[in-house]
Amino acid sequence: MTSEQLLETTNRSLPIVLLRAREAVMAHFRPMLAAHGLTEQQWRVLRVLSEMGELDASHLAHHACILPPSLTRMLKTLEANGWIEGRRDKDDGRRMLFSATEEGMRFIATVSPKGAAIYHDLVDAYGEEKLRQLVDLLDELQTSVNGVAK
Repeated sequence: MTSEQLLETTNRSLPIVLLRAREAVMAHFRPMLAAHGLTEQQWRVLRVLSEMGELDASHLAHHACILPPSLTRMLKTLEANGWIEGRRDKDDGRRMLFSATEEGMRFIATVSPKGAAIYHDLVDAYGEEKLRQLVDLLDELQTSVNGVAK
């Protein structure tokens, strides 16, 4: 069998199927985020900081799945909105640490129930057990392929 024969058609290609699934899910969340003046990436940053506490930019970029150059611009916007704050690390003056402000936490508390309601609708449509299995399988896939040579 040749490598061309191993490739699935695009409608069964893993990268494309994952992108389609992501877009199908995010289509439900984007209007809510837009109504609050947020991009998907900004929301991820706020959620990560609210859940994990203070982080440096590299850890924040990793956990929010954002490229560092995009994060740098986004942090300025989130700081200007008063939702996050940055401070120099006392042990390493070159390193910045970021955290959600009280205002940012209030904002997250306002928006989160709307996101949770959308998520609940997705669970109702797909099934709680199937969704849990899907997330577990995707986590397993990520762990498995992280060691694959690029």
